[in-house]
Amino acid sequence: MRLDHGGLLVSDVERALRFYTGALGLPEVPRPPTFDTPGAWVAVGEQQLHLIGETEPGRARAMHPGYDPAEVAIGYGNHVALVVDDLDAALARAAEHGVEPAGPVIARGDGVKRAFVTDPDGNIIELMQTGLEVTGDEPRLTAPKRVGPDA
Repeated sequence: MRLDHGGLLVSDVERALRFYTGALGLPEVPRPPTFDTPGAWVAVGEQQLHLIGETEPGRARAMHPGYDPAEVAIGYGNHVALVVDDLDAALARAAEHGVEPAGPVIARGDGVKRAFVTDPDGNIIELMQTGLEVTGDEPRLTAPKRVGPDA
């Protein structure tokens, strides 16, 4: 078994495509001509991410009402993780497109450092660099302290 693709419901396909191709640098790939619903596909290495355009206004927000900023900062929620060769360069590219990480870059303790960003619909995207030295000084990862109105 292997993962072939992931799919994210988005409210505005063109806006989402600008985020994924611009801020994240993923190439758009063709969708089969049999799709009569809005959407776009991007390549993530050998796999794909399918951007599924809503056909009913407000459906993307209804399906995903959003996360508290403290949850996004540590990836405490449904998310897609993308391995990058150079996390600093990936974050610099994102910043050029107005996208900033939700919190600090965090070393996980297993040779991975990561940061989280959100797409225009609030979907959490983890950007992660692997193969780093484990120092033993990596921070503990604890449950988020929510700050939203329903916290």
